[in-house]
Amino acid sequence: MEELIKFVQDEFVTKKEFPEFGAGDTITVYYEIREGEKTRTQFFRGVVIQVKGTGVTKTFTIRKMSGTIGVERIFPLNMPALQKIEINKKGSVRRARIYYFRGLTGKKARIKEKRS
Repeated sequence: MEELIKFVQDEFVTKKEFPEFGAGDTITVYYEIREGEKTRTQFFRGVVIQVKGTGVTKTFTIRKMSGTIGVERIFPLNMPALQKIEINKKGSVRRARIYYFRGLTGKKARIKEKRS
């Protein structure tokens, strides 16, 4: 059964090429928004909290601060409206899911940049 599901996903789901990123990275996601007949591109820049799933079901959560309020958004990686992903900074964190980041404010909410 799993082989059949994998075959269908490989044949019929179109895959876009996106850069590799993980928790702690600061990225910008460009996606298309439809408003009636019109379409426009909007971006969402923030820190990746988690990357979850595999293959077609892969999703990632981004958190950004809008004023003093934290805003999180979950993006499916195979969403048709997703146009491109840019990596702004590579973060150095020790966990795959940084939920503790939600409770941090001020200087504590900074993530060290990974040296390359």
